[in-house]
Amino acid sequence: MSALIHHFVVHQLAVNQQQELTLVPRASCFDVSPEIESLAQQINHAFNTKPGKGVGAFASENAEIVSVSKEPSGNEGPSDSEEPQVLTPHPVSFKTLLADMQSEETDFVEFSIQASELLKKSLIDTGTLETGFVVFSHYQFLATDYLMIAIINTKEHVEINRDLELSSSDHLDLAKMQLAVRIDLTQLAVTAEQMRYISFIKGRMGRKVSDFFMHFIGCEELVDIKQQNKQLLTTVDAFLAAEQLDPEEKHQARETVSNYYKEKLELGEDIQIQELAAKLPSDHVSFEEFNQSAELPVEEQFQADRGVLKTLAKFSGQGGGISLSFERKLLGDRVSYDAGSDTLMIRGIPPNLKDQLLKSQS
Repeated sequence: MSALIHHFVVHQLAVNQQQELTLVPRASCFDVSPEIESLAQQINHAFNTKPGKGVGAFASENAEIVSVSKEPSGNEGPSDSEEPQVLTPHPVSFKTLLADMQSEETDFVEFSIQASELLKKSLIDTGTLETGFVVFSHYQFLATDYLMIAIINTKEHVEINRDLELSSSDHLDLAKMQLAVRIDLTQLAVTAEQMRYISFIKGRMGRKVSDFFMHFIGCEELVDIKQQNKQLLTTVDAFLAAEQLDPEEKHQARETVSNYYKEKLELGEDIQIQELAAKLPSDHVSFEEFNQSAELPVEEQFQADRGVLKTLAKFSGQGGGISLSFERKLLGDRVSYDAGSDTLMIRGIPPNLKDQLLKSQS
C-alpha cells in the first residue's frame, strides 16, 4: 500500500573545520518523483519495524521536558553528584513551528530549516555529537497525515558495471536508523486529548540517545510500547489458561495472535484489543472483557513490537553456560518440564547436536 507524499526535504548536520556542529540546509523540497516516493515509504517501513518505541505528546508549556545525565569527557574526573542536567524548554518550541507551518504562516522548507536549527541546539544542550542527514517527510498513509523526522547516516556502496569496473557511492543506511520521531498529524488535530500522537525510537546500546530528540520535539513519553507488548503476551497466556484450552487449541490461538501481529506490522497499524478479541476463542468471557478486568490491563490501542513474534513462536533463555531455544508447540510433546526437579527433558535431539555429543564420548 503506497503513501501520498506531500513534502520531502533533507538537510545535513556536519562538523566544520573548527569542530563545531553546523547545519547545511537545502533550499527547496524534492520534486515528488517515484524515487522519492519509494524512499519515503522505505523510511516509514523502517520506522514501523523498529522495536522498543516510545509514545507520548507535547509536554505542557511550563513543564520540564527532559532530564539527562551528561557523561563526563575523558579529561574530567568522576562526578561528585549524581544530579541530572535539567533541560528547559526552547524559547521557540517545535510545537509553535509546527503550528505555523500547518497554518501556512511558514512554508514547509522554512519550517524544516528552523526545526533543524532547534535540533542542533538540542544536540549542543545535551552535549551530544550526532551528524548525518536530517530527513523531513510529510505524507499521508491509510488516510492519516504524518510528519516523520529522522537522522540517517550513509554507508559506502560498491557497484560493478558491465565492463567489470568498480565504483563506489554513498547511500542512506536505513537499516541502522536509530533516531526518528513520527507525529500523527491527524490524531493531533482530531483527538489530541488522547496524548498518543507522537512516537519515537528509543535508546540504543544502553544509551538514551532519544533524550535530545524528546527535548527537540518537546515530547513527554506516556506509553512504553515494549512494556505494553510484553504485558499483552502475559494477558494472552492468562486468558488461554482461564479458557481451559487443550495444547493444540492454545497453539492455534497463539498462531492467530502471531498472524494478527504480522498483518499489523506490515500495514504499519496499531494493535487493537477489540480487533484481536474478535479473533480469539471465548467460551466464557471475551479477551477484551478479560483484559479490562485484569490487574494490569493493556491499553486498548498501541503500536506493535516485532520482538513479540519470536516470543510467540519460541521458548528461549540462556545463563550458566547454557543457551536453549525451541518451538512452543513442542512443549508437552518432544519437550517436557518438571518444575519439582527443575528438569527439562528433550526427546529427539537435533542430529548435528547428537553427533557432537557422541563424538565427545568416543
